[in-house]
Amino acid sequence: MKIGIIGAGHIGSALTRRLTALGHTVLVANSRNPATLSDLAAETGATAVTPQEAVKDVDLIVLTIPEKNVPHLPHDLFADVPPALPVVDTGNYYPQQRDGRIAAIEDGLPESRWVEQTIGHPVIKVFNNIYSVHLQENGKPQGAHGRIALPVAGDDPAAKAIVLDLVNDLGFDPVDVGGLDESWRQQPGTPVYAADLDMAGVKKALSDARPERAAQWKAT
Repeated sequence: MKIGIIGAGHIGSALTRRLTALGHTVLVANSRNPATLSDLAAETGATAVTPQEAVKDVDLIVLTIPEKNVPHLPHDLFADVPPALPVVDTGNYYPQQRDGRIAAIEDGLPESRWVEQTIGHPVIKVFNNIYSVHLQENGKPQGAHGRIALPVAGDDPAAKAIVLDLVNDLGFDPVDVGGLDESWRQQPGTPVYAADLDMAGVKKALSDARPERAAQWKAT
């Protein structure tokens, strides 16, 4: 596929490395300019671009930036992106640690539902509950013992199917969480967060999750 990645932090860089290694064409952008991504581009064969170029004529988009920066994306960035085109959201809300207070999330809106509403395009939530180094290095072949499973939430079955296949190709067992309103089950503070569980473990962790946020994951 031709994949646009917006955000070149830990997760964005890990996905750039893994996806190019799998043979995908990757366009990667950050909030500064393409020249600042020359090292990553040279290492991986990805093409450093602007955010506007990362969403144009691609098969899938990955949005992997801090929640606090989502409202500062170009307001029309997704205006011409086809509604059915998969957009992956890897983000997490860290109010005390990074993002400050986002009222809608504090009031109970799932993080990725807020992202979806803010950018004006449906999203699929995945890659938010795994450390970047584990995402880059710990994938295993399908059927391998101890293969890590990753939860995937989204409303569009066709778009989600593409993402589920991509997770599998990256070396992880995809677990369908359900619609995006269920994505709170994989947010920070839930049993599946940063736990590197297998498929059975992920399913149990998702079932055991409770919607109330612990104090450390709420704005003060």
